[in-house]
Order: sequence, then C-alpha cells, then structure tokens
Amino acid sequence: MNKLTLLALSAMISASQAALANQARDIMEKVDARDDGSSLISTMQMTLIDKNGKKRIRQMLTFAKDIDANTEHKTIFFLSPSDVKNTAFLTYDYSGDDKDDDQWMYLPALKKTKRIPASDKDSAFMGSDFTYADMTDKELDDYTFKLIKESKIKRKDGAHSVWVIESLPVSQLVIDETGYTKSILYVRKDNHMLTRAKFYLKKASRLKYMDVRKLQKIDNIWVAMQTTMTTKQGKNTLHKTILSNSDVEMNPTIDDAMFSIRTIEKGL
Repeated sequence: MNKLTLLALSAMISASQAALANQARDIMEKVDARDDGSSLISTMQMTLIDKNGKKRIRQMLTFAKDIDANTEHKTIFFLSPSDVKNTAFLTYDYSGDDKDDDQWMYLPALKKTKRIPASDKDSAFMGSDFTYADMTDKELDDYTFKLIKESKIKRKDGAHSVWVIESLPVSQLVIDETGYTKSILYVRKDNHMLTRAKFYLKKASRLKYMDVRKLQKIDNIWVAMQTTMTTKQGKNTLHKTILSNSDVEMNPTIDDAMFSIRTIEKGL
C-alpha cells in the first residue's frame, strides 16, 4: 500500500470518527435538553445492600426546582431510620458556565452544616454507591463522546432500542471530581433517557453499573421510578444501592426558601 493510499485511508477513518463523535454529541445534547419538568416533589426510598446481602433502608423526601435556565436547586430530607433522621442535603446545580456546583450536608448529631468541597465529590453519598458528583448533572463540555453502536435493552414492557456511547473526561480535574475515567452510556432512542451506564473508577480497578429498572410517564414527562447502582470488582459485587421513587408530583409550586441552608438546618 503506497503513501497516498495510506493517507486517503487515514483521512477516511478520521472523517468517520469525527462523524460518530458529532452524532454522539447531538444525542447527548438531546438527553440534556429532555423535558424533566420545572419542579418536582417525591418520596424516595434508598436501599443499601452489602456484599453479604444485608439490607439497610432509608426514607427521604426530595424537592427540586429550576431556578432559571441554568440553575437547579435540590433539597433532600432524610426521614428514617433514626440514625439518619433530620439529616438533609442541599445542592445548587449550575450549568452553562464555569461555576462549580454548590453542595451542603446538614448533620443533626453535630448540629452543623458541612459544605462539600470539590475534592470530596467523588465520595459516597450517605454510604450509597452514588457519589456527590452523581447528584448533579454533568457538563457536556467536560467530556468527549463517541457513538460505539446501536443495541437493545430488554425490559418487562419489551425491548427498547438504544444508542451506546463512550464518554471520556477532557481533563484530570474532571476525573478527580467524578472519580470516573470512562463511561459507557446507553440512551433510549424513543425518549432520550439515559437508561443504563457502566462507569470505570479511577481507583481499585472497580466498575459501577447504573440501571434504570422502572420508568413511568407522569404528566407527559418520563420519570425514573427505580434506579440501581452496583459496585463490582471483577465478578464480585461489593455493594448495591436501589433508589425507588413514589408519590411523585411534577411541576408543583415550591417556595425558593425550601432551598436554603436555614431550611435544611430547621428541617421539615
């Protein structure tokens, strides 16, 4: 094969890769722009399952609201059991700018509100398999995307066509904050919802698997009603978390005062 042929082949491969990257970015922009309501109230159950199958169950009440086009506020109150009762979490999720998200945790035993620094956002959220970074939306510009293939995911209601997309952080800073070196994302074609993901952790050769097991359309908006996150090392399951939503209200009126440090310290 002569040099001209090699150059032509290389150009074709580069053009093909660029097309797959552009298509993947377009898909992820649709995921980001998907209508998820302007506000939400829901009851949430967090089930923590250790490697021996032992379960711990926590009940929470969640409030979320879009403050403006680029800002979402969320407050989570822990209702039970007694060892976490009155613990509360507040997050200000910013998008479309260079401003870091703000997060605070109120610890009733200490009667103190702790700010979550960026260096701790890859830590486990309340002992679960979700991190503090998982509790906010990802900035698309922090990642490069590539369409790997198209596939199907089987559910009780049938098989759903998905795009399978590779997501790579653009910097070590993003890796350090999220704890993930690479992600494989499964996006449903019919509603542009992220329905499954595989996360490669930067430490201990571990993987995490996210799976949206139940979806429900509420007021014409798709809502994840049950999501699992499982941490594995090789074939061994180290821990699993199940988040289940119920009593979901879409687009209710919520006072902005619900999203303040004073409110999480005061409690419900």
